[in-house]
Amino acid sequence: MKKIICLLLAAALLFCLAACKETPKTNGDAEATTAAPAEPTKLRFALDWTQNTNHTGLYVAQEKGYFADAGLDVEILFVDGDTSTQLVATGWAPFGIDAQDTLAAAYTTDEPLPVTAIAAILQHNTSGVISRKGDGIDTAKGLTGRTYSTWDSPIELAMLKTLVEKDGGDWDKVTLIPNTITDEPGALSARQTDAVWVFYGWSAINAQVQNFDFDFFYFKDIDATFDYYTPVIIGNDDFMKANPDVTKAFMAAVKKGYEFAAENPAEAAQILIDADTDGVLADAHELVMQSQEYLSKEYISDAPYWGYIDPARWDAFYAWLNGTGLMEKELPAGIGFTNEYLG
Repeated sequence: MKKIICLLLAAALLFCLAACKETPKTNGDAEATTAAPAEPTKLRFALDWTQNTNHTGLYVAQEKGYFADAGLDVEILFVDGDTSTQLVATGWAPFGIDAQDTLAAAYTTDEPLPVTAIAAILQHNTSGVISRKGDGIDTAKGLTGRTYSTWDSPIELAMLKTLVEKDGGDWDKVTLIPNTITDEPGALSARQTDAVWVFYGWSAINAQVQNFDFDFFYFKDIDATFDYYTPVIIGNDDFMKANPDVTKAFMAAVKKGYEFAAENPAEAAQILIDADTDGVLADAHELVMQSQEYLSKEYISDAPYWGYIDPARWDAFYAWLNGTGLMEKELPAGIGFTNEYLG
């Protein structure tokens, strides 16, 4: 009897040892496997300018780990000397920033650039003209008989001419001088010019921070045609076609970043300031904070979701451009944008 008991105990011990060595089970009878973590997909993103509040959602996505959670390692870069569109078109960076007006030329050459706008950073065009308070340039017709600083861009000048004439002014009586201005309040105070095209969310906010009294009119308030999309995120067509899942993952992370910035402007502004490695924002803490507060309401505004591009508004601006005769070829409806990667 003792021998039988000993044999039974030995068998039980062997069974227990064998059971302990079995691979743990998950999901019923499926065997668990331990795979090495996948390497994140590395991406470059080409900025259109030095760091500013148009870019905040990107830096939020980086700082909050939204890119990492999506399996992405994103390098945000500004490379002087090349436009972001050219860098994206060549494939140096799969994604970048441009604007609808400057993108137009990419689609009307004999060899169109392989880039597409895939998200609107802001829902409405916040650009317009700033001038000294009380000079009578609070609307476009007020430019008549005044000096306007221009980049001498054909599209820019065609827009201003349309706005001035639609508002009842005389474009032929507007004096054009080269725009070399880096500090609009300073240039206006010194009477180097009477009027400059700026984006309210940065330059007009900067004037407020400097306690400079100014007048301003939005282009979109005079003619809704000029409520076009600026800035926009663009993608390389070949990359996106070959990597739709990566593109959607990237855009989901970016969208989350801008949604956070819309809801948390102060924290998002600080993230942008902390991400400044070149010192361009070193003395601009108050400007960034106030600019972020303004843009937090513009990221989504009245759109159904962040990034959405309204086909009618996009096409309306390009239809106007077709009528100017400035384009080498006509811009067909629907060219240059998609909402498909926003999900």
